[in-house]
Amino acid sequence: MTPVIHSGAIFHNASPARLYELFMNSAKHSAATGMPAKISPKVGGKWSAFGGMIFGKNLVLIPNRMVVQTWRSAEWKKADPDSILIATFEKSASGGAQVELAHVGVPEYDHKGVTKGWVKYYWEPWKAYLAVRKKS
Repeated sequence: MTPVIHSGAIFHNASPARLYELFMNSAKHSAATGMPAKISPKVGGKWSAFGGMIFGKNLVLIPNRMVVQTWRSAEWKKADPDSILIATFEKSASGGAQVELAHVGVPEYDHKGVTKGWVKYYWEPWKAYLAVRKKS
C-alpha cells in the first residue's frame, strides 16, 4: 500500500462552514476550482469534479466539519480499488479556517500527481477565489 497523502491549507478569510461549502456545493466547487463539479449533498450520493476526471461516493458527511468519500481518477486502471479521502474543516489557531485531509490508497503510479494536485488544483485556486470574496 502506498503512503497516506496528507495535505491541507489555512484560509484566513474563511470559516470551516465556508470551506465545507466550497467542497460540497456543486456550483461553489466549480467556481472555486474553475472546473465543472456535480456533488450530491447526501451520504451514499455520487460526486464528480473537474468535468468527471475525478469521482466517487460520499461515505460520511458531518456538515461543516468532515467529509469521507471514495475517490478515484478516470485515468486509473479499472482493477485499481477506489481510494478513500477524509477531509476535515476546522477553525485555525491563527485565524480563519483550515482544511486537512488524509487520502489513502492512491495507486503508486499516480501518488505524486495526486499529492501535488491537492495544492495546485484545490488550495491555490481556493485561496485566489476567497481573496476576491468577502469573509464569511
